[in-house]
Amino acid sequence: MYAEERRQLICDALDRDGRVTVAELAERYDVVTETIRRDLDTLESSGLLTRVHGGAIAKRTADPEPDLPTRLSTNTAAKKRIALAASRFLPSGPLKSVLLDAGSTTLELVGYLSGRNLQVVTNAVGIAQAALMVTTDRLDLLPGRLRHSTHAAVGVDTVQALSRLHPDVAFIGCNGMSAAGFTTPDVDEAATKTAMVTQAGRRIVLADSSKAGLVQLVTFAELGEIDVLVTDSGLSDSYTQLFEDNGIEVVRA
Repeated sequence: MYAEERRQLICDALDRDGRVTVAELAERYDVVTETIRRDLDTLESSGLLTRVHGGAIAKRTADPEPDLPTRLSTNTAAKKRIALAASRFLPSGPLKSVLLDAGSTTLELVGYLSGRNLQVVTNAVGIAQAALMVTTDRLDLLPGRLRHSTHAAVGVDTVQALSRLHPDVAFIGCNGMSAAGFTTPDVDEAATKTAMVTQAGRRIVLADSSKAGLVQLVTFAELGEIDVLVTDSGLSDSYTQLFEDNGIEVVRA
């Protein structure tokens, strides 16, 4: 096999899995590890991947994090289908609680809260406002520093408040999902999402298929820490298999 052929296969594996290791590539292509390291260095210099210890991850998106109005107008049909599919995971009953992370897809879920008699907790100003319009249930807005791009409360105060809560179900958004886990570009937002994952009884990620293969700066949850992924029908079979192999129930709406 020529070097260019091998490097194209490495890029294909990164597109599919989000992460590769030197050891597994050396075994797969029957070459020494030093050859793979040179391949990865060459691909990184071409801007096609990011080198990490022991391997490489898919090139992080260079685009700035879109603001909330932009995200609200992107992939809207898919997000509505995802919210409908996710609504079956909403608990019911006066002693049941649900935690809604900030995000344009989780915002679509708010319309399904009506009549469920839930205790609702969120770190998102927009979600709190929308929930007030559709439900008379108990509603708690978490404290913290508000991020301009997401309208979400994040940071030390938010994490501390979450540490005292034990919601039955958390619905969480993400900016990227791959073999590197579920990722987001902001450190404080990642810490807040990690606290949600830690404290919730059941962890459900809502993300459209455009997030597959993207690796953002910070991993807030490993694949094995998420119970359910609700996405759209555009998610590839290879990514579906990756997530299911890590114990995630995948719902493609």
